[in-house]
Amino acid sequence: MSTRLTKIVLSILSLTAVSAELSAQVVQPGTQTNGSQSNNIVTAVPFLLITPDARAGSMGEAGVAVQPDANSMNINPSKLAFLDRQYGFSVSYSPWLKSLVPDINLAYLSGFYKVDDRSVIGGSLRFFTLGEIQYVDANQQDLGIYSPNEFAFDFTYAKRFGESFSLGTALRYIRSNLSSGQFTAGQDTRAGSGLAVDISAYYKKPTVLLGTDAIVSGGINISNIGTKISYISGGGGKNFLPANLKIGGASTFLIDDYNQFTFALDLNKLLVPTQPVYDNNGKIIAGKDPDRSVPSGIFGSFSDAPGGFSEELREVNVAAGIEYWYNQQFAFRAGYFYESPSKGDRRYFTAGAGLKYNVFNIDFSYLMANAQKSPLANTLRFTLLFNFGDAK
Repeated sequence: MSTRLTKIVLSILSLTAVSAELSAQVVQPGTQTNGSQSNNIVTAVPFLLITPDARAGSMGEAGVAVQPDANSMNINPSKLAFLDRQYGFSVSYSPWLKSLVPDINLAYLSGFYKVDDRSVIGGSLRFFTLGEIQYVDANQQDLGIYSPNEFAFDFTYAKRFGESFSLGTALRYIRSNLSSGQFTAGQDTRAGSGLAVDISAYYKKPTVLLGTDAIVSGGINISNIGTKISYISGGGGKNFLPANLKIGGASTFLIDDYNQFTFALDLNKLLVPTQPVYDNNGKIIAGKDPDRSVPSGIFGSFSDAPGGFSEELREVNVAAGIEYWYNQQFAFRAGYFYESPSKGDRRYFTAGAGLKYNVFNIDFSYLMANAQKSPLANTLRFTLLFNFGDAK
């Protein structure tokens, strides 16, 4: 597919995403499939689900329970309470979908400060740009060139209780500007905005496993709980944020003073309505009406799949990763991510490495997938971390 053709497709998709009649949460009668076939869950601002940092990116996107670093707020804010430095920051960058289009990018900046031995505050900025796109309407009429972008700004607070447990939360402002005020489907469009919160917890405990000193840990993060987003002037066509449940565990084996292994496993599930099955008259014949409140959408997401419990299980994706540190200076990582073919079909291996020197860390990751089937193939992520203050 040529770059120009790809951008035309993205243009149509961008305008479609902000159309009142064709928005992500509005289903056309007769188009939905049953539970045994493809039935993807769609939301607004899916860029919030992208893992920005290279460490988690190289471990198959797993990281809700691994040892914390300055990037922890993007995957589990509560882990910040266990950082041993006074303050620090990180910068991450990834050319996204570069096998399709060369100028889609994701940038992430985060920082933290320890208020006291148990409390940490932090902030982050996530910026996603689709590059320059030549907009066209359904009739292929030129609507001009625009650079759509989305960003999210977070404020985070985490507190440790005792030596093993912490809680954390993040308040998030989201802005998604995809259309530059284009007039489409009979409606004036606008940038969408919303507010969301994350609720997270983290537990870690030193122990002995398989005759080796180890640290076992568990984490949970319920993210993007917030208002719906509308791209239509007047507030019509509201879309769900990608509320997500991430839960996982990790075990770090302290082999000796020089060698350390971590094994991690995460489970993820979107907490938004699954699209039902419609007949030719637009009547729901399986599943539940997706047009409901945010609380109803979150709690109902565990039982609304038209294919029943078996489809609910297919909505859970799995991330697994391993990390090896030598002398706390050199890291090597690998992982695997699995998503059901009927729910998006993202399946890929990841690999990466890291270098730590004094207050400075550098990490990178590489995503390995079939280039003919996955637009994520050959994705690279880079992260720089800086930590300051005496280690405790």
